[in-house]
Amino acid sequence: MGIITILWEKWREFVRDFSRITLAAMVAPLMYLIVFGWGIRTTMNGQPYLYFLIPGVVSLTTMNGSFNAIAQNLNVQRLYEKAFDQVIISPTPLWQFIAGQIIAGALRGLYAGGIILLLVFPIKTGLVFNFLSFIILFLNGAVFSSIGIVVSFLARNHADVPRFSNYFIMPMAYLCNTFFSTDNIPHGARELIAILPLSQTSRMIRGIASGVQTSLAGILLLLLYLTVCTGIALIFVYQKKNL
Repeated sequence: MGIITILWEKWREFVRDFSRITLAAMVAPLMYLIVFGWGIRTTMNGQPYLYFLIPGVVSLTTMNGSFNAIAQNLNVQRLYEKAFDQVIISPTPLWQFIAGQIIAGALRGLYAGGIILLLVFPIKTGLVFNFLSFIILFLNGAVFSSIGIVVSFLARNHADVPRFSNYFIMPMAYLCNTFFSTDNIPHGARELIAILPLSQTSRMIRGIASGVQTSLAGILLLLLYLTVCTGIALIFVYQKKNL
């Protein structure tokens, strides 16, 4: 079960459930854009609020798309289908299983974010999304895919993944520079929120979209998150913990 095999299986799953996956990726972000962007007409830094909102919603969508694509599926496979028995006895290196899941999840998140970009493309905002934007979005998806793998290994039952999402993913969705600037948040909390992966992604994507030069520090921090979470996932697999 190498990386290519896993990606092929994920591709077949994507084709089979294309309409469901696409609709799920569209509904919530569109509601955010309609309600906050068009329904509540206001400005941010002298520009329409929608210009601030779009990069944040795109970043948020890649996070949700990647995390949900991996965490729920792996949790079901581990607890109910016992699919990890085949992974353990397979001659393919276990790290390839982890790498394949991360890449597949990142691509799913990138697809979800791309849908939102296509939907807002007719709006003449002047926002720029270039190759670096997609690299950052892919990296963001990879981070949350790796987090999804760790969560699926830690889950003791099917309800644990939604519970983790409610405790950690949802707060990040609302606090991490997605819907409002964190500049007015008190010190301490502001710095804590700033180092979260979604905050880094939203900041970099919004900076590129607005024509501001992006610091490599945010990319390095995302790579650090990816390295740590991937390392934890590999420890679980190689030590066969919670499998």
